[in-house]
Amino acid sequence: MSRTIVLLISASMAFAQKQWTPPRTADGQPDLQGVWTNATITPFERPANLAGKAFLTEKEAAELEKQSAQTKVDRPPSAGDVGNYNQVWFDSGTKVVGTRQTSLVVDPPDGKVPVKPAAEAKRDYDLAHITDSYEYMSIWDRCITRGVPGRMFPAGYNNAYQIVQSPGYVVIMSEMIHDARVIPVDGSAGRAHAPAEVRSWDGDSRGHWDGNTLVVDTTNFNGKGWIATSAATGRIKGLPQSEALHVVERFTRTDLGTILYEVTIDDPNVYTKPWKVSIPLTRDPQYVIYEYACQEGNEAIENILRGGRAKDQAAR
Repeated sequence: MSRTIVLLISASMAFAQKQWTPPRTADGQPDLQGVWTNATITPFERPANLAGKAFLTEKEAAELEKQSAQTKVDRPPSAGDVGNYNQVWFDSGTKVVGTRQTSLVVDPPDGKVPVKPAAEAKRDYDLAHITDSYEYMSIWDRCITRGVPGRMFPAGYNNAYQIVQSPGYVVIMSEMIHDARVIPVDGSAGRAHAPAEVRSWDGDSRGHWDGNTLVVDTTNFNGKGWIATSAATGRIKGLPQSEALHVVERFTRTDLGTILYEVTIDDPNVYTKPWKVSIPLTRDPQYVIYEYACQEGNEAIENILRGGRAKDQAAR
């Protein structure tokens, strides 16, 4: 086993296995309830300039946070640019994650998602043809879902999640697109998945407790979604999902203010091997989640397609 892998495992274990006993719900489940956020400036994949470096020093983390703050200022758009939101609307974080890992992807050890060339080609084709038809667009832009596990990846804003528990169930309400994911939770083994012919955008999730960790196993995807929809995920945005996608998530409350979220993604039609992401969720009792009225005000799809038809007409 390489030294890098050992360091990654050791850091993850240290973060997740502090000598701390989580509170319990009335029916005895480890209590994950509350409003949690995951905004961070830690990149999804490891940047080229940090190749071979799994963790930042304290000084390097402080410098990176300083540089990030300097770039997050409002500037007038250039000529011909309609502009974007100003900074008050963004919530992409100001700090690196507490472990100071150099990427949210922690396995493979190089911090890179092991994507097959065919999947990258499908992503590139779709992104190049979004003005041709809605079917090439992001499922987020279409107000369907951010997907599983895509909804748990940080974006530019609305990075909040409310977790509610009741006997036999855990519900995770995502601020973005106001998705409420209802997860049935059984004993240590968990219940069987729905029949293979029953498929959906977000798959079929089944949970169980592994000690103080909630383990959620999700299969039965319909193969129509994207693994990630936010630009914050870099080159991973737009990668397709297939029906073979298998997602295993782990939620471990490590102290009163932190849940360690880990997810392993396996899709042999898209990746050369499974890969893993690790993100701490931070409890924020003051955070107010407002309704994310996506479809109600969504004129983007119509405008994008109208722009595409205008471009076609101009080319004739």
